[in-house]
Amino acid sequence: MDDEVPATLRHAAERAVDEATLLDALAALTAQPSPYGRERATAHRVADWAATRWPELSWRVDPVPRTATTPDSANLVGGSDLGERPELLIYSHLDTSLTGTTDFDAPITGRHTPAPALELSGPAGEVVSGFGLGVARAAAATALVGYAAAAEASRAAGLPHRLTLLLAATGTHRDDPTAGPDDGVAPAPTVGGVLHHLRDRPLPAAAIVAKTSPGILTAEPGAMFLRVRLSSGFHPALFRDTATPPGGLLTHLGVLVEALEEFRRAHLARRADPDALVGAELGIGAVRAGQPGKPDLLPGVVDVHLYLTTVPGDDPGQITDALRATLVQRLRGTPLAGCGLAVAGHPAHPSAATPTDAPICRHAGRAWLAAYGRPAPPVRGWTGSTDGVVLRRRGVPTVRLGPPALPPDPTDPRRERYAVPELMRFARLYADIALRHQQASTG
Repeated sequence: MDDEVPATLRHAAERAVDEATLLDALAALTAQPSPYGRERATAHRVADWAATRWPELSWRVDPVPRTATTPDSANLVGGSDLGERPELLIYSHLDTSLTGTTDFDAPITGRHTPAPALELSGPAGEVVSGFGLGVARAAAATALVGYAAAAEASRAAGLPHRLTLLLAATGTHRDDPTAGPDDGVAPAPTVGGVLHHLRDRPLPAAAIVAKTSPGILTAEPGAMFLRVRLSSGFHPALFRDTATPPGGLLTHLGVLVEALEEFRRAHLARRADPDALVGAELGIGAVRAGQPGKPDLLPGVVDVHLYLTTVPGDDPGQITDALRATLVQRLRGTPLAGCGLAVAGHPAHPSAATPTDAPICRHAGRAWLAAYGRPAPPVRGWTGSTDGVVLRRRGVPTVRLGPPALPPDPTDPRRERYAVPELMRFARLYADIALRHQQASTG
């Protein structure tokens, strides 16, 4: 096989992955909140720790341009180059879906207590748990340690290689519900950390996305945001019976929700394919209406925000039009029929796939087989979307794989849990893929 790694090199990379270093990487990543658009402090903390641990490797913090939604954002970039070889990018991200602060998190989690800290448990300390490990601190730590192990072993052996680690800013999907006019045309999403990294530089030859996954993903769906807005005149609550609609907009919100669920059922049924690698999904993620300090005034506007994953062939404009048509038809004859209706939709990015016979797919498959003693399980109908789509759309062959999570702590689901041996296994697996990529490129 063209990617078979010499035993001495493989064993050197395996020995370079140790539990203490992995847990230190997790501690550096979890030492403080790293919310979307405010990752710079964490980038500096991790870069300082990594530069002390691996001074022979390059570590730099690359600021992302400041915007209203990214006021203090930055990527962490690690690099190791020796000779001329095709670049392998190992990617994860610094930000977490939740922020670690109650003002943003509590409406989602229902909890007002501080986010749980990192801790070890189990008879032998074999389980690590804490906040934000699933998205994506656990995978980011394994990617960092695996990258460093492959680079360290390659440099010690004097083998040519080009490896890059990217822990990117703004890697989670986020929309700005206040942006854009009310005419259904929303602005393009903020340029994220991956696009910033790729700008004005040659594309890598291949990429690994390090994020929790059930196997090796070679395709991922796209993503888009939708906003449904109902509007009417406002009325005092004491005159609710004379409002339009009677009782006010919120009294009839269930009618709208059921119409949205009807659209979801039909939308998914048209895309049902048991053999497809990716699948569609639609969820209602937020409802905004009225002013909490003035509940005596019935709201004149209700916004419902949705997130939808798209499959190959989907057209965001057609989906937006179809949703609008469904709602017009479904709300006819209901108390909401006389209300204003506006539907806005815009894509985060379309779906994309890597050919399964691409070299990076073979390297990942063989590394998985070596790590587990069996092939990676097939994945069908996957509905999670990441920046792997951004890389694939720019022609970079990309695989996604990451350590499996244990069930979260039942007393606090924010405390996500991982088996330390699995994190160790994936750090070595990432290193193995990197070495196989290097070996194959050496020819």
